[in-house]
Amino acid sequence: MAASDSNPEFLRFFPKPSPYDNQSAAMAEISDALDEGRDVLFEGACGTGKTLAALAPALEYARETDKTVVITTNVHQQMRQFVREAREINDEEPIRAVVFKGKGSMCHIDVDYQECQVLRDETYELVDAERDLESLEQRQQELLDAANEGDDAAVEARQAVMDELEGVRADVEDLREGSTCERYYNNLREDTDEFYEWLYSGVRTPEDVYEYAEQAGLCGYELLKDGMEGVDLAVCNYHHLLDPGIRAQFFRWLGRDPEDVVVVFDEAHNVEDAAREHASKTLTENTLDEAVGELDESDDPRAAHARNVVSAFRDALRDTYESALSQYEFEQVEENWRDVPVANERKRDDLTLNFLQAYSGRGISKDVDDARALGSELDEQYEDAYRNGDAATRQDCQTLQAAEFIDAYLTDGDALGQYPTAAVRRDAGTNEVYGRAELYTCIPKEVTIDLFDSVHASVLMSATLRPFEVVGELLGLEDPVEMAYGLQFPEEHRRTFTVDTEPLFSSAREDRAVQEEVAGVLRDMTRFTPGNTLLFFPSYSEAERYHGLLGDVEETRYLDRPGVSAEDLRQEFVAGDDGVLFTSLWGTLAEGVSFDGDDARSVAVVGVPYPHLDERAEAIQDAYDETFDAKDAGWKYAVEVPTVRKTRQALGRVIRSPDDFGVRALVDRRYTAKSRTGMKKYSVNMSFPPEERGEMVDIDPSKLKFAMLNFFSDMDAWGPNGPPTP
Repeated sequence: MAASDSNPEFLRFFPKPSPYDNQSAAMAEISDALDEGRDVLFEGACGTGKTLAALAPALEYARETDKTVVITTNVHQQMRQFVREAREINDEEPIRAVVFKGKGSMCHIDVDYQECQVLRDETYELVDAERDLESLEQRQQELLDAANEGDDAAVEARQAVMDELEGVRADVEDLREGSTCERYYNNLREDTDEFYEWLYSGVRTPEDVYEYAEQAGLCGYELLKDGMEGVDLAVCNYHHLLDPGIRAQFFRWLGRDPEDVVVVFDEAHNVEDAAREHASKTLTENTLDEAVGELDESDDPRAAHARNVVSAFRDALRDTYESALSQYEFEQVEENWRDVPVANERKRDDLTLNFLQAYSGRGISKDVDDARALGSELDEQYEDAYRNGDAATRQDCQTLQAAEFIDAYLTDGDALGQYPTAAVRRDAGTNEVYGRAELYTCIPKEVTIDLFDSVHASVLMSATLRPFEVVGELLGLEDPVEMAYGLQFPEEHRRTFTVDTEPLFSSAREDRAVQEEVAGVLRDMTRFTPGNTLLFFPSYSEAERYHGLLGDVEETRYLDRPGVSAEDLRQEFVAGDDGVLFTSLWGTLAEGVSFDGDDARSVAVVGVPYPHLDERAEAIQDAYDETFDAKDAGWKYAVEVPTVRKTRQALGRVIRSPDDFGVRALVDRRYTAKSRTGMKKYSVNMSFPPEERGEMVDIDPSKLKFAMLNFFSDMDAWGPNGPPTP
């Protein structure tokens, strides 16, 4: 597929004047891998053009082999970046591209997915019947004309058509009285060629499509679905690929079999967590209550048996969380879900044991089977009622949902990699506490292996994907191509300091002496940064703590808080030129967000920001220990590697171009090279890639300000007033 080694064909999809050396090498490797149908693990430093390096060879391969490239992310900022780069590509080499979002963000009439499907089917049936009616009316007119001209056979044939017309007219009238969608009706009845000419004259966002359809009285979501077949490039979120059912639909809309799709995952270090979430199943106490009410109203003989099992599970769930929480803990429950662990040392969990004690009946399996069968029938009745206009909304069958979950929970709850648990939350409207049962999937490859086995090839890219062997094991990749490229930007434009402060173990965070030492380092960082400083902490509470401790700095302080728009705060921060932003490493500003040039000149990660290790996290570690052969696989794969990846992501928020410059600091002794011998198992230094370790400079806390002063002086960054005095 290359015209020559110096001018490969895939460069026609590369819209920049010329690629970085790393981009050229990456594109060549990806092109070869796609030819061989192999998956690619691609790590590239932040700001080095990974997206174009993946898209250019993928689009070339797809163009030559009649395939479609699907690029996906779970970060909104990256979705916008994909659109910009797709538009740049299209300006140089025309492509057919769609940017797809779920129905919920594109619906003009605000109905849920199931109601939308019923409306869609009923509307399609109406239009189909109307077309039959029009065809029959045209046929009877033709036969009438023939009969008037003396064709005796036409008289008899016309009578048969008239008889059929009567039935079709009645069908049309009935369908018009049912539930339909006017916008989708217009899609089917109007000429939509103008829309598709507009759609493919550029790269349109879902918001663009929504606005066009809103003004035209059409359904943009259905238009987009119907017009996606055979596109060169589709942009979507993780949901469309990681959910098996949605993935199958999505590929059908593309008009592609899985083997005719090349998948590009951006921010691929997040696939592990996203896959687990997509595989997990939940059932709330409210759904169980509604299912019991539904069964109480049914006169079907199976209802009593179904109620036995559903009500017993509801009572067991309630007993489980009520007995697990003290009165004080119960009163402290808030609107966010709070886990109530049910695992124990026995074979089955507390919720299952409580259910077995609460249940009485002829047999659990028989009652669950009756609940599922009856639920399926009720669900069909609800759909028919909605289709026929007898119900204003499409009612969900709670019995069916409850029966399917209970069956899965009892059958799979003790399987390897499954973690049964419960949770509680407080209803904002009623102020009542209610529970939820959950079957959480710990092993992500149970979701991803089918995806990667079925598509032609995939490219998983991230600035922090290593160690590759961990990714391959967790996601179930067979013999992937591995490639890593560090920052190609001038090394003299950056410094990475590992600051030898006391390690911020959780037990040391309340120590005033430790706090003062760390606060002193951060004061020096902000004072000796000619511009904005980013500070990342293990939690929002730690960010707030040091925001208070640094109340004496001259710089403007910005505190990121949960539940408050981080994007608004970011814009306010970058609009200034002498600020310091305090945030959590586990918040939304640690990845997928750029602080280019003067937006931030220094960044620090304070402490080793291990996530909160609750029972759910321990269940993942236990599952990894049992599944994978590596020593300490649970801790390494589930805790240390994700934490170091997050740390590296945060460091990558600055220095985003060849002309950019700045300082990165890791503030905790565990990052230093000397910790490898002095702290041994607590050291995280060796968890960083070797080329990044090679740039780390161990430094005493008191010396950091002098090192920063010298670095920024070399960059001539201090401006007319000169540097501060140490």
